[in-house]
Amino acid sequence: MKICTLLVSSLLLTMVVGNSYATTYSLPHLKGDRVVASSTGETVTITVDQDQTLLDIAKRFNLGQTEIVTINPNLDRWLIKKGTVVRLPNRRILPDSPHEGITLNVAEYRMYYYPADQPGTVRSYAHGVGRQDWKTPLGKTSIIKKVKDPAWHPPESIRREHAANGDPLPEIVPPGPHNPLGAYALYLNLPGDYRIHGTDIDKIFGIGMQITHGCVRMYPEDIGALYQSVSVGTSVYIVKQPVKVAWLNNVLYVEAHPDLEGEEKTPDERYAIALSLIKKENNQVLPDFDQVVLNKVLKDLDGTPTPIYERLPPLDGEVVEPVVKAAPVAKAVAISSAASKKPITAKVIKAKSTELAATVKKTKSAVVPVANNAKKIPAKEPAKANKSKKLPTETASNSDSTGSSGGYYHGN
Repeated sequence: MKICTLLVSSLLLTMVVGNSYATTYSLPHLKGDRVVASSTGETVTITVDQDQTLLDIAKRFNLGQTEIVTINPNLDRWLIKKGTVVRLPNRRILPDSPHEGITLNVAEYRMYYYPADQPGTVRSYAHGVGRQDWKTPLGKTSIIKKVKDPAWHPPESIRREHAANGDPLPEIVPPGPHNPLGAYALYLNLPGDYRIHGTDIDKIFGIGMQITHGCVRMYPEDIGALYQSVSVGTSVYIVKQPVKVAWLNNVLYVEAHPDLEGEEKTPDERYAIALSLIKKENNQVLPDFDQVVLNKVLKDLDGTPTPIYERLPPLDGEVVEPVVKAAPVAKAVAISSAASKKPITAKVIKAKSTELAATVKKTKSAVVPVANNAKKIPAKEPAKANKSKKLPTETASNSDSTGSSGGYYHGN
């Protein structure tokens, strides 16, 4: 894997918005592609110039705690000594949601904001989400109100919880540094007073964790910038997509994140989810992807978009249409409870793809299966823009962007 080492001050495409450092990405040029990057190379690294915590570095680069710890599993989050090399994310797969307004992917603790006044770009922010017992609801909503310096009226349920922990709350928490709503709040059109808001100084390192009572919590600088940019009525899509699959320049990438607390999936379940998403992105045809790399991605779960397959671009004048009848392939690679004992290999998948291609050739249709117009990326081939090396990443279970996650709440 090619690693691009950059100085802190030269991280590319990091745009200063007020006092906030929001990573701004240009959307891919090819229609349907959903992989974005802040610089060249698979990842970037920095070398720290003084002793600090990993969480200090996370805040500086708009990352959450879970994200930076996951991508640096061998580092002590509480002590990063001077001279330590720290890995930072570079590429991201955009969630499978409309490229408008705001998308909150609770599975990766990350927001994607598509500013209406900057078409072709997306800003990405870290955020915290609801705890296991106070889940952030899923579905489409919108911003119905913006409030600067909000007062917090903790509901009775939260006051009882705090009282039981020896931390009683008043009926009203006024604006100030210890107000858990922070200095800005964007109210969502959901029953229960859900908000996207800032944080108090006591919980600044809870960004990127399951720590709230259902609301979405951001760094103070980030919510300030977002507050100034969005308007009432902005669409908000709240999704849960721990496994994401998408194209970039005819290379298929997979990205996977650890499961949320209380939602752990088995390896077989993750594998079945990944296969389903791969087929969806490839016109319902399962391509001859790199099986070894996919397995590693689903094991590591470090959130790095990893190439697993490369298709040949269409020839001049060639029309590649989706294969309508791909059911035999789906049935041939169905995952059973014994999958871990007898894994499906790339050889088996390739044989089934070849069989399907032979059937298609007998018809009068000009349909060309995508799996026949492609090749697997060689394991030792260096990563390039359109011929990428397959790298390790991780996976978790996926959930649709619609539907609610349970009882509504009204808290921070």
